[in-house]
Amino acid sequence: MNVDIAAAARDFTLQLSATRRGARLARLLASDQLHRWGWPYGCEGNRTAALLVAELASNAALHGRERGRDFRLALTARADATLRIEVTDPRPDRRPPEPGSLRQAPPEAESGRGLLLVEALAAHWGTTCGDPYTKTVWCEVGLG
Repeated sequence: MNVDIAAAARDFTLQLSATRRGARLARLLASDQLHRWGWPYGCEGNRTAALLVAELASNAALHGRERGRDFRLALTARADATLRIEVTDPRPDRRPPEPGSLRQAPPEAESGRGLLLVEALAAHWGTTCGDPYTKTVWCEVGLG
C-alpha cells in the first residue's frame, strides 16, 4: 500500500474511561483515525494496529484501573509508516513483565494471552513510567 504521509509525524491522543466500553471505543477510534490517515479499514496495517490497541486498552481497563481515573490512548504515525501506540493508565505499581520474559498461559486459563499477542505482532514494545502517577505500555508496528 502506498500512503503519502507528511514528513512530520501525525498524532492522535484521547482520554477514555477505564472500562470495557472505553477499551472497545479505543479500538474503533484508532481504526477510524488510521483510515483517515490513509490506511483503510480492511488493510493489514489497520487491522493489526486495531488489535494491538484493543489488547493494550483492555489491559489498562482491567489491570491499570484506578477508580475515577481514565486511561489515555496516543497514536503517532511516523513518516516511515511506523505507528507508535501508547496506552497510559494510573497504576505505575502494576507493571507488566519485561519484553521477552512473558510466559505462556495455561490452556485452561481464560486470560493471560494479550501481551503475548502484542509481543508477536509488534516490532517493539515496552513499559515506561514518566512520573510517579502513571505508566505507559507502548508498542510499535509497521503499517506497510
